[in-house]
Amino acid sequence: QYFVKKHDEVFAGVMITASHNPPEYNGIKLIWTDGTEAPREVEEKVEEIYFRRAFNLVHWDEIGSLVNYSEAYHEYIEGVLSVVDTQAIREREFHVIVDVGNGAAYRTSPELLSRLNANVITLNAQPDGRFPSRMPEPTYENIKYLSDIVKEMGADFAVAHDGDADRAIFFDDKGRFIGGEYLLAMLSKYVIKQTGKRIVVTPVSSGRVVEDAVRSAGGEVIYTKVGSPIVARKMIELGDKVAIGGEENGGIIYPPHQYCRDGAMAIALVMEMISKTGKKLSQLYDELPKYYIIKTKVHVEDKEKMMKRAEEFLRGLEAREYITIDGIKAVFDDGWILVRPSGTEPIIRVFVEFNSEEKAKRTVEEVLGVLKGE
Repeated sequence: QYFVKKHDEVFAGVMITASHNPPEYNGIKLIWTDGTEAPREVEEKVEEIYFRRAFNLVHWDEIGSLVNYSEAYHEYIEGVLSVVDTQAIREREFHVIVDVGNGAAYRTSPELLSRLNANVITLNAQPDGRFPSRMPEPTYENIKYLSDIVKEMGADFAVAHDGDADRAIFFDDKGRFIGGEYLLAMLSKYVIKQTGKRIVVTPVSSGRVVEDAVRSAGGEVIYTKVGSPIVARKMIELGDKVAIGGEENGGIIYPPHQYCRDGAMAIALVMEMISKTGKKLSQLYDELPKYYIIKTKVHVEDKEKMMKRAEEFLRGLEAREYITIDGIKAVFDDGWILVRPSGTEPIIRVFVEFNSEEKAKRTVEEVLGVLKGE
């Protein structure tokens, strides 16, 4: 994506990726002329052309040439380095554990860390689409072993990527798992204070900690539908006022670099944040309020019917605010509930977050009971 963005002569791009999905999956991601993911309407048009077999064909000797551009990854690393304070980071002399999970970052993230003068321990750096070491999605269950490693090695942090490395999930120096919304909250607070730009863009599914952190820094959160391309498009639309954007899954979008999620960029930005604030990652994490969030899903035959049932239930709770950008989100003084339909599967997704773990568990059971007609 960075290559397409940087080279004006490149019209578009194609990425072969199944992202965080298991090894039996694969996919094609279309890259737009500005390096962002192609809009959904463009993807639908391409799918329509494909399934109608309405291709533009040429004679065999009119097919374009294939060029192997081996310097692309160097350009990418230089791009990341160009938007952080490399001197401050190098002087800090970080000790980092990076788990690339047999994925696309097997070369780029370790080299980036080395260029930033870090003492790097790299795990699972043999590229292999079968993902023999762990499943590619960096959920806590898939990467929890990093907690012990970071403590045993005395590292500043550990970080893990998904298959195509557009996400980065961290463990702090105490071995604690840093959820994606907490990563976005920390970085938002830092970037707002560093740049003076006030707006942070994130989907309605992001936790309260993001808004708390942004407001404490004098900023404002703009919510979107779920989906990183939607977040990126909103950031482009809002222009220079945007400090940063991202999702609760560890996907960070940093405008000075490019308008898409980028795991290596997230690593470099975290290193700059630690270096410039003079605080450990654990200290920055401890500064944030902690909430209890539960994410689950229900398989349904009629999404429209289930969403009507969910809306009737949530409207009856007399919430402080209702957000209907994507499904329906009921906001209360001590938490929120989001019910939204999946765009690709016969699934209703449920997000519940409250100050109390007990209340979060009780509420999610109530919502699931309503959806299941119990």
